[in-house]
Amino acid sequence: MTVNITIIGLGQIGGSIGLALGEHTQKLTRTGHDKDVSIARQAEKVGAVDKVAFNLISAVSDADLVILAIPLDQIQDTLELIARDLKTGAVVMDTGPVKEQVTHWAIDCLPEGCYYIGLTPVINPNYLHGVGAGLQAAQADLFHDGLVAIASPPNTSSEAIRLATDLVGLLGASPFFADILEIDGLMAATHLLPQIMAASLINATVDQPGWREAKKIAGRVYAGVTSSLLSENEMKSLGATAVLGRKNVVRVLDNLLAVLQSFRDCIDQEDKISLDEMFERAIQGRAQWWVQRQAANWKAEEMPVSEVPTSGDMLGRLVGIRKKPKPQK
Repeated sequence: MTVNITIIGLGQIGGSIGLALGEHTQKLTRTGHDKDVSIARQAEKVGAVDKVAFNLISAVSDADLVILAIPLDQIQDTLELIARDLKTGAVVMDTGPVKEQVTHWAIDCLPEGCYYIGLTPVINPNYLHGVGAGLQAAQADLFHDGLVAIASPPNTSSEAIRLATDLVGLLGASPFFADILEIDGLMAATHLLPQIMAASLINATVDQPGWREAKKIAGRVYAGVTSSLLSENEMKSLGATAVLGRKNVVRVLDNLLAVLQSFRDCIDQEDKISLDEMFERAIQGRAQWWVQRQAANWKAEEMPVSEVPTSGDMLGRLVGIRKKPKPQK
């Protein structure tokens, strides 16, 4: 029996999921959908999907698994549009950076007998310095040696959770089980805050009178710090994402402002000793993180070792979900 997987949103994440699953096309069918028809056609051309559905409803009507790899501000509308056409037992997963709000949307929108699981993918360390975006930056091994956090609402079917775990294995990553609120806090600090910092730096420089000359000498350091703003599609939803995750975003911004104030005070007071200590601590912290991130030995450090499932394991469990009684909401 062929399992139908629909990927909505064929940018770097959605395209990479499709490419990674391309090794298992003997037992599954990958259907792709993107608001941009040209991107959907290109995804089919490069082998990220087996076929393209230009109509959103027809894309999900026969799907066993629906993956939403779209900007956060599009998820609620998409859930509302597809909910009535999902078949019983379908599992919906998303890759957005804020899970608490998406969980509420999913609970409100999805019919009884369908399931929601939140995924937070962390990419292969070999691609951390990549500056590409969109489908052209998709890679079949984008998630190798990375983690994918799995967050689910209370009372989620255990079979749906196992499906998410198996899917992560097929992507070449390791599962990291996280509380919904926990993963939102982690993403605020490591995903949203750097982008807000980059935007702040740009706004603090390009609007100043000296920018006419400064832009001529801005170099590698400036480019590196601001490179997180290269994805235009993601930037369009950054404001909505920050607002939806505002509790965590405000908290991490307050922490950042406190640290910046410490730097400012030390500079103003000509306290070079304290400045040197703060810079040294930052350099050592970054170096330690980089070594650990490259090694990606998270299983040995804090996670139980689990075998990577075969495609048969995954597909068998997916089919089994539909045979279970419908849970009470």
